Amino acid sequence: MNFNPRTPNTGAGRGPGGSGRGPGGPGRGPGGPRRPFVKRVSEFKERVIEVRRVTRVVAGGKRFSFRATVIVGDMKGRVGVGVAKGLDFSAAVQKAQRQAERDVIKVELKDGRTVPYELEAKFDAARVRIKPAKKGHGLIAGGSLRTVLELVGVKDVSAKILGRTKNKIANAYAGIEALRELSAVKK
Repeated sequence: MNFNPRTPNTGAGRGPGGSGRGPGGPGRGPGGPRRPFVKRVSEFKERVIEVRRVTRVVAGGKRFSFRATVIVGDMKGRVGVGVAKGLDFSAAVQKAQRQAERDVIKVELKDGRTVPYELEAKFDAARVRIKPAKKGHGLIAGGSLRTVLELVGVKDVSAKILGRTKNKIANAYAGIEALRELSAVKK
């Protein structure tokens, strides 16, 4: 819209929503009436494994935000990890959940209970080993690796974090890397 100081401003065309006096009526922008907010229902279960308050130093001082790490899975062979930042706790968790749902991998489990063979993977300083186990053995694992295996739907497995790092994010991604071997294999 061209601005001419000699013509009166009618208020129409003031961006999305306008002034309410435009041709669409009150509260209507160029796209028509606003759709009602519908909360999205996810098919995945989610677990927040870590939330930290982080600081960024700027010219005026410090800016605080939150970093959340979320693992999502459907207990039927799909799992993903997401890390995101937000200005408050809930915003960070929601962004991390969306990130995790975008990065979901599909895993083929043996009998829907365990991994078909021994897996080992590394991510940064984290190393993990996942071994198959007989029915009824249970899920033997610790830390964020246990959360990854629970949400993918593994019921019988022995897993161990071999690396020296205690970093939950690195250990979770190492577990995802190990399971990624199974997602590439087709029966």
